[in-house]
Amino acid sequence: MNTVLWVLTGVLAYTAAMTWLRNRGILPDSVRVSGPLTTLHTRRGRMLLERLAGPRRFWRAVANLGLGGALVAMVGSFVLIVSSGLSALSTTQPSAIQQPQNFLIIPGVNEFLPLSVAPEIVGGLAIAMVVHEGAHGLLCRVEGIEIDSMGLVFLAILPVGAFVEPDEEATQEASRGARARMFAAGVTANVVLTVVVFALLFGPVVGAMSVAPGYAVGEVNPGSPAADADLTRGDRIVEVAGEPVADAAEFESALADADADADVSMLVDDGDGEREVTVERELQAIGSAGGNPFGVTVEDDPIVVAAVNGEPVRTESELLGAVGDDERATVTTEATDGANVTEREVPIGAYVVGVQEDGPIADAGAAVGEPLTIVEIDGDRIRDDDALAATLQEREPGTTVEVIAYTAADERVSYDVELDPHPNREGGFIGVSVFPGTSGLALDDVGVSEYPAGAYLELLGGDGGEDALDGVPIGGLANSALGLVFVTLILPLGSLFGLPFNFAGFAGGITNFYVLEGGLAFLGGGAFLFANLLFWTGWINIQLALFNCLPAFPLDGGRILRMVAEAVVSRLPIGDRHAAVRTITVSSGLVMLFGLVSMVFGNQILSALGLM
Repeated sequence: MNTVLWVLTGVLAYTAAMTWLRNRGILPDSVRVSGPLTTLHTRRGRMLLERLAGPRRFWRAVANLGLGGALVAMVGSFVLIVSSGLSALSTTQPSAIQQPQNFLIIPGVNEFLPLSVAPEIVGGLAIAMVVHEGAHGLLCRVEGIEIDSMGLVFLAILPVGAFVEPDEEATQEASRGARARMFAAGVTANVVLTVVVFALLFGPVVGAMSVAPGYAVGEVNPGSPAADADLTRGDRIVEVAGEPVADAAEFESALADADADADVSMLVDDGDGEREVTVERELQAIGSAGGNPFGVTVEDDPIVVAAVNGEPVRTESELLGAVGDDERATVTTEATDGANVTEREVPIGAYVVGVQEDGPIADAGAAVGEPLTIVEIDGDRIRDDDALAATLQEREPGTTVEVIAYTAADERVSYDVELDPHPNREGGFIGVSVFPGTSGLALDDVGVSEYPAGAYLELLGGDGGEDALDGVPIGGLANSALGLVFVTLILPLGSLFGLPFNFAGFAGGITNFYVLEGGLAFLGGGAFLFANLLFWTGWINIQLALFNCLPAFPLDGGRILRMVAEAVVSRLPIGDRHAAVRTITVSSGLVMLFGLVSMVFGNQILSALGLM
């Protein structure tokens, strides 16, 4: 709050000072002030635009292509905004992207845009605006429209845009096609620039990066053994108990080998050097399913699983070893401070949070929607979700297996289930949704989550290593150029698409997860800065292009819509054609306004009215 207060105070002070200077005639004519916005006007640069406009036929051809694309984007954006607005009105719980602050491209305010990449985002926005307005100016000269002035827009002292002021009278005298091409030029330039910067990003820049060896720490659970050992996001674990680890699989294997000693030494690279830490492992439940057999709910703080059948346990493998082949065990849980000790006998197995309707196990008699704890399949002991997946993967679809489980009422039941093919991998499928972990508890004895550095690198067209995209929901999109562009646009919103983290570029501690090779190695950290600038320049350019295609005045899409409406109405037997054009454009703008307001505030408005 102190930072926000200082920023607001600075903006108000700047506005007051500039207004005072303007009112007393101290500012030159080229500087104009409107609240916190300052514009610098100049007539310089018109000769450059005149020279660039030389190949007029070429620029008209490019602008015509851009105009066609803009028309398609206008229709698509109209449908998307309206459908998204209606969807937002019917959504009981809005998603994170629908929160009002997340519609603002302001780092630190928008939760998907971290403050650490603010310079790259501001730089990308400045480039996008200069290119957008420069293209308008270029087409003005191509079509013979005079330019009154051009310049930059500042929010206080920050450059936030550019502008070109065409001569209003010359604009009205130009043909309808010339004006439409001029209005579409900005969108076209942004799309072309997006193609160029993404070609650089996907090609030589990302191609010069590879994943650094080790376990990439993406998140450390509060109150966990890892947090107590001062592990942090951005650390890379390169050794466990003296054994080098190259990736997550080797990390898990090394932990299993070190299980005889619950206190494990780790060598950690934090980007500035290596340090050795000791992790005093403790078995914690970091998540819970509703209605789990333990009857506990994990909220802010984890719950410690202290003992099984009276035998102390500190690791997940110790828990499974203490359970053995028994279907049930007496488990002791407590708070991290040792309070609230409880002891409960529960079935130990894979916890089913829902039986799917018309699934194989539902056909065998399991109640749809009722939770189950599966403890055995065809004689194979099932103690967690991994064991269930591995066992079913070994079974052929079409075979019948005996599934033994416990119901929510703690009743032991048996089902003869004919397996269906699994929709995503080899093996059989029984038609259930399973909570990760054991008996409805997600267990962890270290407290770190892996950052999928290889997957994100491969999603950007690089080499993330073998099987980097296994299990990544949008992994298949990385196989085409258009898919790469789409992936890049949604990576900052990755958590909404099933990814574990939002990717905001190679910023902050995650640069420790990558190494540079080849021609860019000499740049060191500058290569990551360059990659981020390309990433955000492309991201903002395409967003700016799509936004300007909205058929609402004063956006470029609204101006193009007016040109199209004038062309259509001029061929119709209508008396007041100007009123007809105005009706079309105003109606479109109002519909767009309705859609945008519904997307941003619809849920809150309906809640305030008591309609949701």
